[in-house]
Amino acid sequence: MRSSGYNRYHCYALAICVCFAVGAALTRADDTDHDAQAGSSASRKWLCSQTDICSPETELTPGLQYAVERFESQRDCRLSCGKYGSIWPMPTGEAGFIGNERVRFDPWKVRFHVVAPGEAATQFLRETNRLFVSNLLKECTRNCTLEGSKQILVRATVANETLVLDWATDESYALVVRTTDTATFVDIQAPTVYGARHAFETLTNLVTGSLSNGLLMASAARITDRPAFPHRGVLLDTSRNFVPLKFIRSTLDAMATSKMNVLHWHVVDTHSFPLEITRVPEMQRYGAYSSSQTYSRQDALNLVKYARLRGIRILIEIDGPSHAGNGWQWGPAAGLGNMSVCLNQSPWRKFCVQPPCGQLNPLNDHMYAVLKEIFEDIAEVGAPEETLHMGGDEVFLPCWNNTKEIRDGMRAQGFDLTEESFLRLWSQFHQRNLNAWDEITERMYPGIKEPKSVIVWSSHLTDPKYIETYLPKERFIIQTWVESQDSLNRELLQRGYRLILSTKNAWYLDHGFWGSTSYYNWRAVYSAGMPATQHRSQVLGGEVCMWSEYVDQNSLESRIWPRAGAAAERLWSNPKSSALAAQRRFYRYRERLLARGIHADAVIPHWCVLHEGKCL
Repeated sequence: MRSSGYNRYHCYALAICVCFAVGAALTRADDTDHDAQAGSSASRKWLCSQTDICSPETELTPGLQYAVERFESQRDCRLSCGKYGSIWPMPTGEAGFIGNERVRFDPWKVRFHVVAPGEAATQFLRETNRLFVSNLLKECTRNCTLEGSKQILVRATVANETLVLDWATDESYALVVRTTDTATFVDIQAPTVYGARHAFETLTNLVTGSLSNGLLMASAARITDRPAFPHRGVLLDTSRNFVPLKFIRSTLDAMATSKMNVLHWHVVDTHSFPLEITRVPEMQRYGAYSSSQTYSRQDALNLVKYARLRGIRILIEIDGPSHAGNGWQWGPAAGLGNMSVCLNQSPWRKFCVQPPCGQLNPLNDHMYAVLKEIFEDIAEVGAPEETLHMGGDEVFLPCWNNTKEIRDGMRAQGFDLTEESFLRLWSQFHQRNLNAWDEITERMYPGIKEPKSVIVWSSHLTDPKYIETYLPKERFIIQTWVESQDSLNRELLQRGYRLILSTKNAWYLDHGFWGSTSYYNWRAVYSAGMPATQHRSQVLGGEVCMWSEYVDQNSLESRIWPRAGAAAERLWSNPKSSALAAQRRFYRYRERLLARGIHADAVIPHWCVLHEGKCL
C-alpha cells in the first residue's frame, strides 16, 4: 500500500533524454596529459605498493614492497591499488575484492539485460543503463571506439517493483565482475532499483580511460554494499541568490556520483519567493526577484523526475514562521490582513537576525489558509511518500512582541507576554501546519496509512528543557545545526527524537567567506563524526549546507564540490579510518567529477596527486 498513488511516476523515465555524444566530446585536455610530468608513455609502467601507493617504475621507494602487476597509467593502477581501489564512497561490505587484471573495451558495445518484476522498475533500470553509458563515455581519454573490443554483458536483477524512495528504502546491492575467454560478465543484484543504480555507479569506479583507444575495467571484482544512513543530503539555498535550473541539475549529477540521496531545496526565504504556487500565484508574483528568476510548477516536477532517476529525493522547505517576508506582502491589499509582520523593517537588527525581515503572523487565520494551499502544491509536486521541511529556526520573538496586533491578539486569547507564551504560540503554529499537512496527504494519498513526520530546524523551541512540551517526537524530526561539541544531539537522542545532522563547524560549506566564520577543508568535512550511541537508529543521517548569501551560479559548484563528497563517504560508510587513508581515492573522485562536467575545486597541488605519498 505504500506505493499507492504512484502511477503518475511510472512513465517519468521516458521524459529524460541522455545525450551520449556530448559526454564523449567533453573530455578534458588534462586527461591525456595526466601523467605527462611523471614521463608516462606506453612503455612507462606503474606499480602498487604494500602501502597502497601507485608509483611509476622509475620512482620506486627503496625497501618498499610492490605487487608484481604493471599498469599502463596511474589511474589504471588506482583501480585496484588498496582494498577499495578508486571506489567512492567506500563500500561497507566486509569481503570486497578488486582484481589486478584489466579488460579493454568499447563502451558502445556494453550489453544490458534487466530483470525486474514490473514495467516501472524495468524502465527505470533501462534509463539507468543509459546514464551509465553516458558516464563511461566521459572517462575516455582518447577515442572510445575499440576494434575487437571485449564483450561486456551486464545483468541487473531487482527483487522489488516499488519506486518508493524514503528513509525505509533498501539501497543495498551486490556486484560481481568475472571474465572468461569470451566475455566479461557483470552481475548486479539489488532489492530495489535504487540499490541497482548505486551498483552501476560503483561499476563506473572500476573503469578508467586507456592511453590508447577504449576503456579499461577491472576484470574481476566482488562488492557488497549498503549505506550506513538513509538520509545523505545537500541543502541548496536558491532564495537569497537565484540559481538557474542548469546548476541545480549539475548539483544532482554530482550527488548521484557521490551516492547522496536527498536534495534539501531551500527554495524560499524572506529574500525571495521564486517558486510558482499555482493555487496562490501572488506568492511568486510578489516574491520573485524578476520574472526571469523563477521556478515554474513544471520546472519543479521535471526536477523531481530528474533527481529520482539518479536515486535522489527532493525535499522542499517552506520556511516559517521566520524567514518569510517577500512574497507575503500582498495580504492587506487582498483584504487578508498582515500575513507577515516586521516586513522589510529597519533598522533590521530590532526585527530579525538577518535582513530583510519578515515573520509570519501566527494569529492571522488567512495566513494559515494560504500556507495550506502552498502545502497542497508541494504535496502534488513531490512523490506520495515525500514529506515536508517546515523550517522553524531563528524565530525572533521581539518581532512578535513589537507588533501591536500580535500583542493585542495574544492578550485576547488569554496569553501574557512572557517568553513561555511566545514559545507556546510558536509551537501552535507548527502544530496547526502539521494538522493541515496531515489532512492534505491523507486526502491525496489515502493508500499511505501512517501520517508522515515533518522536519524542523533546531531552535529555541527544541531546547531540551522545552521540546517535549511543544514538539511530539512521534511527528517532528529535528535537523540540528549545532557545532560538534554541543550536547544538543545527545540530549535529543536521549529523549527519543530522530535527528538529521548538519554539523555547523564542518558541514556549513558557506563558512569561511563571510564574517568571522572559518573555511572547512575536505578533511574537516570527512572527519565530522556521527553519534556513536545506543540511539544510533534515531540518527537518520545528515546534510551539508550551501547557504547562498555569498554564492550564485558562478561559484556554486566549486563551493560545494568536492567537499560535499567527503560528507558523502561519512554518511554512506561512516568509516573508522581517517581522511589520510582516504585521500588518494578522494583525489580520483574529484577527477571523476571534473570528467562529468562538475567544476570541483582543487584540494591539493596537482604535483601531489601525480606523486603519491610525497606530500604527507
